[in-house]
Amino acid sequence: MTLQRNGQVRLPAGVLDYAEQGEGRPVVFVHGLLVNADLWRHVLPGVAAAGFRCLAPDWPLGSHRRPMAPDADLSPPGLARLIADFLAALDLRDVLVVANDTGGALTQILMARHPERIAGVVLTPSDSFEYFFPPIFAPLPRLARLPGATWLAAAALRSTLVRRLPFAFGRLTKRPLPVEAVRSYLDPAWRDPGIRRDLRRFLLGVHRRHTLAAASELPAFDRPVLLAWAPEDRLFPISLAHRLAELLPDAELAEIADSWTFVPEDRPAELTEHIVGFAGRLAN
Repeated sequence: MTLQRNGQVRLPAGVLDYAEQGEGRPVVFVHGLLVNADLWRHVLPGVAAAGFRCLAPDWPLGSHRRPMAPDADLSPPGLARLIADFLAALDLRDVLVVANDTGGALTQILMARHPERIAGVVLTPSDSFEYFFPPIFAPLPRLARLPGATWLAAAALRSTLVRRLPFAFGRLTKRPLPVEAVRSYLDPAWRDPGIRRDLRRFLLGVHRRHTLAAASELPAFDRPVLLAWAPEDRLFPISLAHRLAELLPDAELAEIADSWTFVPEDRPAELTEHIVGFAGRLAN
């Protein structure tokens, strides 16, 4: 199962494809590195059925299907601006933003710099504070400087054995990813040098100064935030969620058991329930 990309929007940075389901208050989903909108394939139908307009773009993080403009700013602040541009281009207001992994870092920057259209946020295990990237992935920005490194990584990840290693997808999901999802996530970077170029440009801009700067601004974000965190996650310990809860004026923590970082893959039904309940409270 993959999501149908039934929407497309042209932004200053390039064209984004997105999946859209349902009607009602907009819920915009932000995935992380080397995945795309299909991360949310088991979550969108339930949230849409509950009466919400769900939009899940393929953000340019290495698994998108259409390269961005050569001069696009794909640094973390640039991608936060891209999310804001997406909301503005579709005139989305009172938006609930749901984010995971690297997408959570981008969303925190969005909350700090471009909060105007946001009504609330759901953060699942995400890069935060000095964890951008977490220690096991910290070498990636340096490796991206090496010629051919992104191609080599894309080629290596085609191996099932490599994907299950800790420095690949091995610590992101408790269960093996379905083959269809793996192909959706990895084929774009393998096939298209433009996608690899975008991935490299993003990696070169990753630094903890961006998440630390966002964290310094989060006390001013007064909208409700749900921290739907997995206490078993080894990449983003739940202590990060507690730290975020201390900073944010209106935050609540919900623990999701039997999951690692990719909660939408490991526990989609439970995550859907949390999103729908939280979105319903926003409506009230």
